[in-house]
Amino acid sequence: MRAIIAGGTGFIGRSLVKELKAHDWEIVILSRRPKKVAEAFETGVIGMDWENGDWPDMIGPDTAIVNLAGANITAGRWTRSYKQRILESRVKAGERLVQAVKKSGSLPSVMIQASAVGYYGPCGSAPVNEYAPSGTGFLAEVTREWEASTAELETMGVRRCLLRTGMVLGNGGALDLMMTPFRFFVGGSVGSGLQGVSWVHMADEVGAIRFLMENPSTSGPYNLTAPEPVNFRVFAETLGKVMRRPSAFPVPSFALRLLFGEMADEVLLSGQMAQPERLLKAGYRFRFPALQDALSDVLG
Repeated sequence: MRAIIAGGTGFIGRSLVKELKAHDWEIVILSRRPKKVAEAFETGVIGMDWENGDWPDMIGPDTAIVNLAGANITAGRWTRSYKQRILESRVKAGERLVQAVKKSGSLPSVMIQASAVGYYGPCGSAPVNEYAPSGTGFLAEVTREWEASTAELETMGVRRCLLRTGMVLGNGGALDLMMTPFRFFVGGSVGSGLQGVSWVHMADEVGAIRFLMENPSTSGPYNLTAPEPVNFRVFAETLGKVMRRPSAFPVPSFALRLLFGEMADEVLLSGQMAQPERLLKAGYRFRFPALQDALSDVLG
């Protein structure tokens, strides 16, 4: 089987490549800088130009397309121009992949489309599964359009899985930012601490993606989150325990709003308690269902 991956050099993409290589997948990574792919990976991974490569000719019934492309939502303050970049980077990537399938004249076996639990909007402490409606706010709008960017493939007969991912725990990403104050013994919760944190260990993130790629009975939305979400206060306490640091220094909401503006309200001060109901029913078994075990593994 062949995987064509958009966003394969990103935080999740790099781990997914390792997972797929370990299970004998042929891997093609789309990039504006194909040489970067050669630098990032060992042999066995092909880098092809997003714009001018002939990769659409490689699409066929033995091919899975994975769309992880999109600008980082936590890279900085959300200015009007950066919000536009967040949205357009996702939508345009999806639309380009649809056009490539049309150009190829052949259908892939599956489209794996990235999304996020932000789809549900702020949910407080109420658990939500994949049947919950989309919520309000910028992230909910972005994820709706992100998911819709490749929806046309379903009308063409392509199986499509939507990855509504939570906070991914791995070497890098949001966890690195959260650990910084703990390293200096001033870590703690943020805001009220009651907002939900839907998290997932990187091993389960990429394991679940491969599971969906390889199981033809799966389609539709899946929450890629561990089955035991927690609130932010519990997350901070657990992180402090694993790092052997105190967690008694909460960051007030006003300070986060001053630093990050709108992003603070949508990413840090609100959240979701997303449950992976459909993923569990499909037969996926989590390697790290409990937060303390997941953090202990990531931090060694």
